[in-house]
Amino acid sequence: MALPQPPPPAGARDPVTPEHWASGPPSQAQPLLRQEAKEEEEGEETGVQGAWGTGTAEQRRRGWGEAAESAAAEEGQAEVGGAAAAGSGSPAGGSGGGRGGWWRILAWLQRQQPQCCPCAAPLPRSAAHCCHGGTKMAALAYNLGKREINHYFSVRSAKVLALVAVLLLAACHLASRRYRGNDSCEYLLSSGRFLGEKVWQPHSCMMHKYKISEAKNCLVDKHIAFIGDSRIRQLFYSFVKIINPQFKEEGNKHENIPFEDKTASVKVDFLWHPEVNGSMKQCIKVWTEDSIAKPHVIVAGAATWSIKIHNGSSEALSQYKMNITSIAPLLEKLAKTSDVYWVLQDPVYEDLLSENRKMITNEKIDAYNEAAVSILNSSTRNSKSNVKMFSVSKLIAQETIMESLDGLHLPESSRETNAMILMNVYCNKILKPVDGSCCQPRPPLTLIQKLAACFFTLSIIGYLIFYIIHRNAHRKNKPCTDLESGEEKKNIINTPVSSLEILLQSFCKLGLIMAYFYMCDRANLFMKENKFYTHSSFFIPIIYILVLGVFYNENTKETKVLNREQTDEWKGWMQLVILIYHISGASTFLPVYMHIRVLVAAYLFQTGYGHFSYFWIKGDFGIHRVCQVLFRLNFLVVVLCIVMDRPYQFYYFVPLVTVWFMVIYVTLALWPQIIQKKANGNCFWHFGLLLKLGFLLLFICFLAYSQGAFEKIFSLWPLSKCFELKGNVYEWWFRWRLDRYVVFHGMLFAFIYLALQKRQILSEGKGEPLFSNKISNFLLFISVVSFLTYSIWASSCKNKAECNELHPSVSVVQILAFILIRNIPGYARSVYSSFFAWFGKISLELFICQYHIWLAADTRGILVLIPGNPMLNIIVSTFIFVCVAHEISQITNDLAQIIIPKDNSSLLKRLACIAAFFCGLLILSSIQDKSKH
Repeated sequence: MALPQPPPPAGARDPVTPEHWASGPPSQAQPLLRQEAKEEEEGEETGVQGAWGTGTAEQRRRGWGEAAESAAAEEGQAEVGGAAAAGSGSPAGGSGGGRGGWWRILAWLQRQQPQCCPCAAPLPRSAAHCCHGGTKMAALAYNLGKREINHYFSVRSAKVLALVAVLLLAACHLASRRYRGNDSCEYLLSSGRFLGEKVWQPHSCMMHKYKISEAKNCLVDKHIAFIGDSRIRQLFYSFVKIINPQFKEEGNKHENIPFEDKTASVKVDFLWHPEVNGSMKQCIKVWTEDSIAKPHVIVAGAATWSIKIHNGSSEALSQYKMNITSIAPLLEKLAKTSDVYWVLQDPVYEDLLSENRKMITNEKIDAYNEAAVSILNSSTRNSKSNVKMFSVSKLIAQETIMESLDGLHLPESSRETNAMILMNVYCNKILKPVDGSCCQPRPPLTLIQKLAACFFTLSIIGYLIFYIIHRNAHRKNKPCTDLESGEEKKNIINTPVSSLEILLQSFCKLGLIMAYFYMCDRANLFMKENKFYTHSSFFIPIIYILVLGVFYNENTKETKVLNREQTDEWKGWMQLVILIYHISGASTFLPVYMHIRVLVAAYLFQTGYGHFSYFWIKGDFGIHRVCQVLFRLNFLVVVLCIVMDRPYQFYYFVPLVTVWFMVIYVTLALWPQIIQKKANGNCFWHFGLLLKLGFLLLFICFLAYSQGAFEKIFSLWPLSKCFELKGNVYEWWFRWRLDRYVVFHGMLFAFIYLALQKRQILSEGKGEPLFSNKISNFLLFISVVSFLTYSIWASSCKNKAECNELHPSVSVVQILAFILIRNIPGYARSVYSSFFAWFGKISLELFICQYHIWLAADTRGILVLIPGNPMLNIIVSTFIFVCVAHEISQITNDLAQIIIPKDNSSLLKRLACIAAFFCGLLILSSIQDKSKH
């Protein structure tokens, strides 16, 4: 006797018949899976019979149901292993494990009798009715296989895999640093590649593009000397143009060329010495005398003139070796007090060389370079040479020498790249730009960072001690054997998880996560690279995520406008687009920038809509609600400010939503408190609320056009400690002003929508349009036109400042258009993307975590975990990044329940402790600032 066939999901009955196409055509087995998932969710709540038999969801995960289990026992099916676990979400529930689960699925399918119709069936409908058995079995096999996969690859197992990946990558990078050395200057001077046509990317680090003011600030009271031939003269001109772009290449090129900027006291000289000979030696020898002022930077190099004058003879190469051997000790002596760079010769493009330069071949150039490297590197016997080889110019020339005008000299873009590399080598360690990680040492730990490290270390130790004690106590409660019956008896003790254990476990996990943050963006363990924008790097990932989002669609639990699933979906796809925007460097493309500004505004619109709706409907203005929201918004950012030594305003979006939440709360909580319940009794209260909103709008306009008043308010201590960035609050004013009206628009939209809903003007039933057909079609047409009109305007923007000025007033147009397009059709309101909604639930953590563990150098670059393979690097770093963000979201929720209790007396005590903590933090921060100055 075979096992009884498990009942198929309700949604699987005749899945190809027209009756089941009412809500759209079937997409493979998706309707079946959605129906089965829905019934399983209902079973978890009610414990009634679901699609896979009786019992709760947990029982169904362990088997197909009680019927299959009893049938297996009656028939004594040895191949089932005594348990009807085939197709369960826990394939290892029986003794057969995962392999046995798949074997049982196939065995069950083989036992089913296929039902087929005669070939002469005239209609496809009849064939579909008759052949539905094969469809059911295929859908069942797909669903059971999906359960098997989901069991082994859950969120928990993904996080374990991410942890293993981090440990392996950290070990590999640490070993690489030990083997190759930890000096990123060597990588900057010797290796790299082009991103696109003109953007140079050094190996493992980021190169800063210096502005005129930065260059002068770095080189103040400095003397730089360039010694060599026409190629070194080109490098001299490009270097000087970073300081003074108006400097012209004129005069006699075969003589010394001086440059001086008196405002910054910068002196840059070019000394014409086209050959490595006695003349160059005498020039260098003068600087080695103690009485002579030495240049701070010396850049030297020559060879092509020796090849040209001596017609590429081997005697000339021998003489070159002798001369450079005599100069090497002098350069080494200078390198003890100055930065000395020897520029290796670039390759030539032989087809473009004139007749009098035909003897300069790449073969000869390579021979001269090998001689220079071997002699200069061996000038010191017991230690590494202090003279640095500037060999990166060779790599740059190999890619660009074809663009040369004469085959010998580099094109202007390549010369500028070489000059910028020199500027990075010298100035990065002085100015320490955020996006210039090359040649920068690891920043020293601050006092607050040291205290944070001690706290997390103690938390980890405390949790380990707690875990060991708990485990020993658990061992004492192991099952004991009854001597009379020979059966095991278990001491069933349901020990509740204590708040202390949750607290220690959360801080233990958080400590490990913060260690990863520090390694990624402060410890120089992992590599960093500059961003480089291309249209394909932005739009192709956008297409990928949109396809995934459409594929994973589910039915909503409710069909109201902006229901929970829909807002999660909205936040999710917006966050994914913003992440792609950041990692691709798309801010340089103005149309994309303007559309991303709308997405940020849409987040703030949801802030106004969501918090207003809650206070209006619930009327809950208690301190517990306020503290819960503030804790969930700010916990991660406060921890990162401590661990990563960054100001609060650096994570600008969190201060933005925090301030706007407090504005909404104060507006609605101030007397008179007007809520929906009170307003339903008297329409006068609606006008009172509109009056409140009107005063709020006037206050926003006043601050927006009174920069002085705004800055005075937020420059007051201790607000200044939160909102200052680089010593002023201008950045905060700019961020606030950029989306100043959109939160008000969200509040007003919520008020109008809830008023219409209360008067039953809207039709929010499943599948029903929001208004009558005529009104719905008209509003849809207006919305589509408005949406496209804004996109056309944003795409035609030419000036970022002018478009930013208009953005606060017009961004609401596209937001409202999207809401109407998404909610007016009943079928669109009834479904949502579970893929986007999953990311929407952790959107805040994703936005904050990207600063340090997905991007790098505080969002200026890209984190490189796997060098040499950009695509694989993005996949691995994204996987780890998402797992970390999800774990931080869970930690925040766990800690919020403990730190923010519902009991008011306990809450006030916790708030007093939190206030004391921040007071101590402010004192320590003040001590740090004084020590820096």
